[in-house]
Amino acid sequence: MNAMASYPGQLASETMRSEKRGVALNSVFAAVGITGFKLVVGVTTGSLGILSEAAHSGLDLIAAAITFFSVRVSDKPADADHQYGHGKIENFSAFIETGLLLLTCVWIVYEAVKRLFFKHVEIEPSVAAFVVMFASMITDFWRSRALRRVALKYDSQALKADALHFSTDIWSSAVVILGLVLVELGHPNRLNLPWLRNADPIAALVVACVVVYVSWRLARQTVDALLDAAPSGVRSQIIEQVSRVDGVLGVDRARIRCAGNRYFADFSIALRRNLTFQKSEQVVDTVTQAVQRILPEADVVVHPVPREFGGENLFDRIRGVAARNNFNVHDVSVQDLSGRLHVEQHLELDERMTLKDAHDTVTLLEAEIRENVPEISSILTHIESEPATIETTAPLRGDSRLENKLKTIVAEFPEILDAHEFIFKKVGERLYLSCHCTMPDSLPLARVHDVSTALEIRFKQAAPELFKVLIHTEPQTDNRR
Repeated sequence: MNAMASYPGQLASETMRSEKRGVALNSVFAAVGITGFKLVVGVTTGSLGILSEAAHSGLDLIAAAITFFSVRVSDKPADADHQYGHGKIENFSAFIETGLLLLTCVWIVYEAVKRLFFKHVEIEPSVAAFVVMFASMITDFWRSRALRRVALKYDSQALKADALHFSTDIWSSAVVILGLVLVELGHPNRLNLPWLRNADPIAALVVACVVVYVSWRLARQTVDALLDAAPSGVRSQIIEQVSRVDGVLGVDRARIRCAGNRYFADFSIALRRNLTFQKSEQVVDTVTQAVQRILPEADVVVHPVPREFGGENLFDRIRGVAARNNFNVHDVSVQDLSGRLHVEQHLELDERMTLKDAHDTVTLLEAEIRENVPEISSILTHIESEPATIETTAPLRGDSRLENKLKTIVAEFPEILDAHEFIFKKVGERLYLSCHCTMPDSLPLARVHDVSTALEIRFKQAAPELFKVLIHTEPQTDNRR
């Protein structure tokens, strides 16, 4: 069943890898052809514009090869050494491409300045020169569209960089064509305008400016990705959505990083400290879904932090302090004694602790409660032993005389409609009793507790041999089934 369920996902993943590799490999083949063509024509015509374009295309070839390699590696699944996957290789390939672009610009600017001011080179535009530049524009238009389509489909950073790169190549090629046209017009056999002979190196400088512009855009994207910069505006949008989740008091930390086309989000959220573990997990699941609505398929880690909240009452604050120290207090009672609040509570501690250690523990807990709840004047804690061993129990046959005697006592409590399932057990040398008592459905829980406590006391008074009494209360409707 699991293998069948995962098959569609595996098929989609393989389709993605195939498309990304295919379009990257086609780009490599196109770069090989166009670079060789430009280089031959540039050398034969002596055009710096075409030579600069040949250098630019050579760089495109290297960039296309790096992109092909990066998309092959980036799609590998995470492993023990690369726990966030291999997506960063796409960002790194874009970083290398940026550096190569800038090196190309340096050479173009150097050669253009030399031809403008120090060494004039005669340019002989030919039909081949125009053919190669128009062919370059058509090729760049084709592969930039193909790369952009696949890049957007699978959110590939490397393919996006290549698509941006090749789309700007179209404009740089157009500038070179313009330079060649102006050089041809300035020829003595044409308009005879000697100053137009500088059109070719000027066109090369314009190409360099285009390359610098492309480099700057790639550099910003690459550096942001390598430095784990969050997508613009996404962090605040996610924080807003997470803050709206029921139960979330606030977002303490929100970190987002990207590796290739995969996002990783790390959040620390504040929750009410009296939430149960199960409820906290439910809130965490809801927060994860809210994040993935904005960043689909993101790997989300949510760290819940318990926190005091404004709506806590006195009992919540007492239990909150105890829970912070990994203690569970129960039977908490607060009395107002002439304007001073007195607290009584029960605390279970490991039965293997000594009285001295237990008392010291309680003293520290009471001091912390008074510090956090200054309204309290005094605290009295009843120390109970928390069982740490499984007791051997010997069931006893029902003692009809004792059971009848206890049932007679039940009649003293009008709220108890019925008492049944009296079970006596021998635990060590002690006698235990458990029974079920039926009470009206509408009886308030506080009154149920009072009645069951009073009944327990009366049972022990009537039968001192009873060490422990457990009374299970149930509603009248449940008892009728």
